[in-house]
Amino acid sequence: MVSPFPFRIRPAIPADAPGILDLIHELAAYEKLSAEVVATPEKLRETLFGQAPAAECLLAEQGERVVGMAIFFTNYSTFLAQPGVYLEDLYVRDEQRGQGIGKALLTAVARLAVQRGCGRMEWAVLDWNQPAIDFYESLGASPQQEWTVYRLTGASLQKFGDA
Repeated sequence: MVSPFPFRIRPAIPADAPGILDLIHELAAYEKLSAEVVATPEKLRETLFGQAPAAECLLAEQGERVVGMAIFFTNYSTFLAQPGVYLEDLYVRDEQRGQGIGKALLTAVARLAVQRGCGRMEWAVLDWNQPAIDFYESLGASPQQEWTVYRLTGASLQKFGDA
């Protein structure tokens, strides 16, 4: 589908940190997780563009306005003995959805994964987010229902790491 609203996909740069944070806040509100956002533009500049970037970010722009993002990082599959890409967040502003922006961002990340010799691309979606589930399945992605995600964070991580 060709979008009637032109947009472009580009790698984020350090000056984009405030705009990325705005998208993160919108995503958190959509996912009902606003209280969990502690990111700052400074922390984003450090972790996305510093000496040892922890992740990468692609942005979608319409004119001068950032309307979407894909944040991803390299992981590793021991079974494949290959790197992979983990898509941490894919977000398109509500008013720009349905224009092909999400698909273009996802395609750009997949293209990078293929160029880098990755064996797979993975991401998680909240089980109540049916529009996202429908979108991903329309692209040929399949849920991995036999896996349960576990997480250590904050005080629990600190306590376990200090043991």
